[in-house]
Amino acid sequence: MNLISDILKYRILVLDGAMGTMIQRHKLEEEDFRNEDLKDHVKPLKGNNDLLSITRPDIIKDIHRQYFEAGADIVETNTFSGTTIAQADYDLEHIVYELNFKSAHIAKEVVQEFNEREPDKPRFVAGAMGPTNRTASISPDVNDPGFRAVSFEDLRIAYKQQAEALLDGGVDILLVETIFDTLNAKAALFAIDEIQEERGIEIPIMVSGTITDASGRTLSGQTTEAFLISISHLDLLSVGLNCALGARQLRPYLKVLSENSDSNVSAHPNAGLPNEFGQYDETPEDMAEQIKEFLDDSLVNIIGGCCGTTPEHIRAIADLAKKYEPRIVDSQLSTVDS
Repeated sequence: MNLISDILKYRILVLDGAMGTMIQRHKLEEEDFRNEDLKDHVKPLKGNNDLLSITRPDIIKDIHRQYFEAGADIVETNTFSGTTIAQADYDLEHIVYELNFKSAHIAKEVVQEFNEREPDKPRFVAGAMGPTNRTASISPDVNDPGFRAVSFEDLRIAYKQQAEALLDGGVDILLVETIFDTLNAKAALFAIDEIQEERGIEIPIMVSGTITDASGRTLSGQTTEAFLISISHLDLLSVGLNCALGARQLRPYLKVLSENSDSNVSAHPNAGLPNEFGQYDETPEDMAEQIKEFLDDSLVNIIGGCCGTTPEHIRAIADLAKKYEPRIVDSQLSTVDS
């Protein structure tokens, strides 16, 4: 299929950690989210982290560099909210192409630095495509259960704009992540498939869902098995789980994926569960100890971190992962029979 697929046959690849956690370390102010073009923008922009790829590319570039130094093979672009739907909250729909293109370009520049330095250990960029802040399956109005704040077509158009800009910027992979509503993800996958047909290319696609709590279901109510079946119509580089839970809580659902998927399996859990202040207390050593169980049981092909994880967490995970063989992908598995 491609170089990434070939590498996954003989070693576990390491994904980076949290972008937001690292950005918070800089204690940025409103002016950091503005440049000459945005100096008179009416709405507050602080907290719109995707904008930093335009206004403070030095920070984003340094974060990518730190994750590669820690042992990551893949970094995600700073584009979790890089759709017109998500940027509408800031009245910034008009900069979505630039935002995604520049985020991809920044990450690709860092990849090239490391690939020149260590050509025997290729690095990659995954274009991060978050879930947006709207859901196609659930009404936001309890008094009107049939109402939807977004349509499948709205999502398809928005995701296609994002994906095209990410690809133009040079990403190697598209990562549809933190999926709480599989219908949103299906719109993203439909859009990506359209691009594959229109451009005559094959795009490595990673898909990562989110189990929201101990119920073992996504926010829109799907079990892990149902989620897997829903997105298995495309030839995926990997399917996995991220966010919401720490490694210990994620393990049983990851096991279900590993036993039933004929794709590579990925996981990037949080650094435990948040404390009463919304902070993540799990140390790199604690997290690595839990992820060791994933590796001992051969559950994953790609491993990384989500909320609360830092280069220190990724270094501990990478040091561990290189001691293990990747999960064997069984092309005979049938998700329909799961």
